[in-house]
Amino acid sequence: MLAKASIANHFLDCLAHSKNISAPFDYWLLESALPENDVDAIVELPFAPPACTGFNGRRETNNSSRTFFNTDVQERFPVARRIANAFKDEFVIETIERTTRADLDDTRLRIEYCQDAPGFWLEPHTDIRVKKFTMLIYLASDPALRLAGTDIHEGPPDHTYVTTAPYGRNLGVIFIPASNTWHGVGHHPLTTLRKSIIVNYVTADWRDVDELA
Repeated sequence: MLAKASIANHFLDCLAHSKNISAPFDYWLLESALPENDVDAIVELPFAPPACTGFNGRRETNNSSRTFFNTDVQERFPVARRIANAFKDEFVIETIERTTRADLDDTRLRIEYCQDAPGFWLEPHTDIRVKKFTMLIYLASDPALRLAGTDIHEGPPDHTYVTTAPYGRNLGVIFIPASNTWHGVGHHPLTTLRKSIIVNYVTADWRDVDELA
């Protein structure tokens, strides 16, 4: 049964109106993914951006300063708990599965709060096999970030750039990780802080349990 949570209901309405694009792989573009007050609450979280400026195209470069909505963060910040509870809701999970054909059986929730500074970039890559669902929800409203969404690429050998999921406050993109879901960040270089959350459902054998919601 759907929990009486505005985030869950809001997201389900967003998902129902999402735009499915099938090339070069299936992905879904989102508008108004979260309630506006919750977007405000995330943006106002008192976490500093990663101090490292030596970006090398991989997010794990800054592992020591990454922020996850784990149980400790949920205890400190109600918005983290609200969002985690919404995406743990069984009806939300079932609806995601029906919409995207993802198999989320026996998975765990992982939510990362990202603050990508100028100079940050991600090389074209596919998500590791233990990720069964990936959703990015963008948070900042700065017009300078309009072209700073997730880049979509064709596969090897050239990883040809195809398009960019539009960045903007409360916009987002979903894809189901597979061998052809090549994506990255950097075709349009960042000039200001790029805030987002990344929602993953991961397999039960995810090793970094401190990251789980």
